[in-house]
Amino acid sequence: MGNSKSGALSKEILEDLKLSTRYTEEELSAWYQSFLKECPSGRISKEQFEGIYASFFPDADPKEYAHHVFRSFDANSDGTLDFKEYIIALHLTSSGKTMQKLEWAFALYDVDANGTISKTEVLEIVKAIFKMISEDDQKTLPQDESTPEKRTDKIWDYFGKKEQDKLTEGEFIQGIMENKEILRLIQFEPQKVKDRLKEKNQ
Repeated sequence: MGNSKSGALSKEILEDLKLSTRYTEEELSAWYQSFLKECPSGRISKEQFEGIYASFFPDADPKEYAHHVFRSFDANSDGTLDFKEYIIALHLTSSGKTMQKLEWAFALYDVDANGTISKTEVLEIVKAIFKMISEDDQKTLPQDESTPEKRTDKIWDYFGKKEQDKLTEGEFIQGIMENKEILRLIQFEPQKVKDRLKEKNQ
């Protein structure tokens, strides 16, 4: 590895990431090397992030979904992700604790970041998810969730909300904890993303 500043992860960030994720020092160091290869500046732009996402889903159009995922992890809203933000994003979407994942899911659906979710925001994310589902897979969906609008109606009904109501973070998390069907409806097969990330980083 050597001690070159550019090639080694700072001890502070390493310790921080070991505490806040389940990754080992070896995994983090290896990922940092591949991160620097892809992003020599040490930061990923939204376009690069969308490109990485696109490589996971060659048969789909993940741009919109990747845009929302990027937004939800750009902690300081500077339009880039540094290595720490990137790793926390990977951890949360693949192996984070349930509560952390649900807090992240809320941030993903809270498109305007005002602390509540409207039905329109749910539809926006669900439309982005549908662009990631192949046409063949869409044909296998149950009739009452076969379009973004139908799926959004189903989610909103599960939460017991009227058309113009808003969802708070507490209601969102509680609703999902009480009804696993909601979790299935709001997700886009995160396991696929996790598997492809692992392949990419090996």
